[in-house]
Amino acid sequence: MLWQELTVHTTEEAIEMITNFVHELGAGGVSIEESGTLNKERDTSFGQLYETPFNDIPEGRAVIKGYFYHGTDMEPIMANLKASVEQLSDFDIDTGNPTYELREVDDEDWAHAWKQYFKPIRITDRLTIKPTWEEYTPSPDELILELDPGMAFGTGTHATTSLCLKTLEKVLKAGDDVIDVGTGSGILSVAAAKLGAKHVLAVDLDPVAVTSAEDNTKQNGLEDKITVKLSDLLGVLKESETESADKLGVTIPVQLVVANILAEVIVTFVDDVYEVLQQGGYYITSGIITAKEELVEKALVAAKFTIVEKNYDSNWVVIVARKL
Repeated sequence: MLWQELTVHTTEEAIEMITNFVHELGAGGVSIEESGTLNKERDTSFGQLYETPFNDIPEGRAVIKGYFYHGTDMEPIMANLKASVEQLSDFDIDTGNPTYELREVDDEDWAHAWKQYFKPIRITDRLTIKPTWEEYTPSPDELILELDPGMAFGTGTHATTSLCLKTLEKVLKAGDDVIDVGTGSGILSVAAAKLGAKHVLAVDLDPVAVTSAEDNTKQNGLEDKITVKLSDLLGVLKESETESADKLGVTIPVQLVVANILAEVIVTFVDDVYEVLQQGGYYITSGIITAKEELVEKALVAAKFTIVEKNYDSNWVVIVARKL
């Protein structure tokens, strides 16, 4: 079977937004390849082996490929995509003068071919992400996060997610109620539950992400510890004031909120996070490229949060804020 492959050469900063555009335009699948220059260190602290060499994508750049059924009229799709990408400059997202390519490719089972590169990866001494299709024998102290991201963002290998997981392990206390905003594949919710959270409420506005998070919750046997909802934080706040509040699974205000989303989105709901957190509660936020660090920090401080910790990986930062 033939497919139409639409390729966008852009920046790492613009990956999530452009990927979302391509999905919304009807792509049956999307692949992302980031810079593999020798300036980017690979984590071998736990003896990880990397089967593929570094690529030749320039540092800070990325290649996004969307796949459409053969026969799809690509002219309007390309026009809509270019218009959407151009609008990202209004949100101070650097797309790096993107270029576009279109070609026909043979069906090589691209929807599953990427799985050969997704191997078990140990994030910390305790947390290990294991693809559901891989065999792996854990050590006695390892917490295994079974994951099949499907079409949802979040394998746990990206710097933004691994930063979040490492920080979550340090900040979360056993018995905490947790809200995971923009849950994606549900990887952070699964980790929080396995790290001892009393209950986790995972919310996302993307139905694909909700389905993926529900599947991964079941895969890890955590249906009694994680509630997945198609909602945003404002919707959660409103529901917490109604008779159906018990369906959220958590008690508002909660002790911890975590969000791994774009910086431009994070700043839009900092006040809602402050309201949903109890006094002394923590907010872990990631998905922030260092160029947007000041933007997020100013928004958090304006909402009366206190910045207590920041951690970095390549060009990304995770910020831990506290409601005091």
